[in-house]
Amino acid sequence: MPLLLRCSPAASPPLLPRRRSGSLLSAAPPGRRPLLPAAAGRVVLGCGLVTLDYLATVDAYPRPDDKIRSGELQVSGGGNAGNALTGAARLGLNTRLISKVANDEIGGTVLSELKEAGIDISHVIRCNASNHVYIEKVVRFLMVETQHLYMSLLISKRYPPMIPSDLRMSSLSAALQDVSLLYLDGYSDEMALAVAKQADQMKIPILVDAEPERTREELGGLLSLASYIVCNGKFPEKWTSIPSIPSALLEILLQYPCACFAVVTLGENGCMMLERGKDGENYETEPVDIENVAESLRLKVDKDDILPTCVSSKFMRLTARGSGNIFARLLIGTAESIPASELVDTTGCGDAFIGAVLHGEPLTSSRITIYFLHYVSLRRREFDINSY
Repeated sequence: MPLLLRCSPAASPPLLPRRRSGSLLSAAPPGRRPLLPAAAGRVVLGCGLVTLDYLATVDAYPRPDDKIRSGELQVSGGGNAGNALTGAARLGLNTRLISKVANDEIGGTVLSELKEAGIDISHVIRCNASNHVYIEKVVRFLMVETQHLYMSLLISKRYPPMIPSDLRMSSLSAALQDVSLLYLDGYSDEMALAVAKQADQMKIPILVDAEPERTREELGGLLSLASYIVCNGKFPEKWTSIPSIPSALLEILLQYPCACFAVVTLGENGCMMLERGKDGENYETEPVDIENVAESLRLKVDKDDILPTCVSSKFMRLTARGSGNIFARLLIGTAESIPASELVDTTGCGDAFIGAVLHGEPLTSSRITIYFLHYVSLRRREFDINSY
């Protein structure tokens, strides 16, 4: 989903004036980008989807047989991995990408934007498909409903898919060299699992973007290796069949003992994180119902505060009805309250959040919450992301 950060400094001309500024375009040449405190010397490798997106704004979604006029039409590089790594690169991280594109004009356009953003594309696989067999499958069409900023996405399965045999082991080892964190968006699940297994052998932490569209066959193996899990508000219930997010997060950490935390993004409502404690094996207290803890934290949130805040429980043994218990703490982060008139497009905020999380590694709950709150929404005014 396109990362619509308006990042070009006012004094600099747009790099591609006929295309939207944002998504995969760099705010400033890599050589001029100052490193932020958490970024120096670290390398993040991402494996997943890059696309070319066509976005159109509409006043309302069409009903069956309706013919409607669109508003603004924009064309932009996109895709979960492309967007998240672009955000991380703009924050000063050294970023690398494993993905697959067609060896044609559209594929070249996407790669040029990634390279312009400062992403190492030397490990991207170029597919020599005839008649646009492949590139047809990496063009996405999105409708953005302007009244509520809802987004609908039309995407078909990519063919041929990215598979482990596309990348030799020597190339994979080179891609993982000196990497401090691996990011997987869940696309091309066979390839993602092969990369994850190699990273696990090399003791490289793994962050998985758990999307609700993924099946258990596609995502289960990745989550079993995940050090960190990030998802949207729909995923916890779909994965666990538990309607309450706090209880569902607890169940996810019970299912995947390697995960240090699970965090769910909630749009204008901020985010919620459950962080596993390290020293709770002999912590002998009665388990506390996580729903009660969540409710007490919600009461601490100042609903009149337009600035983002974070409230946290202490580490304690938490449980939910019918579940086991873990030593953990729960955190709730709020989002800045922004008037609707100042919002441009929230498409891709989840990817922007992940880019900020990648920058915040070594991943601590306070850093993750702070970075998320900076990126949860996008205003009409332009700003320079390098100021953060």
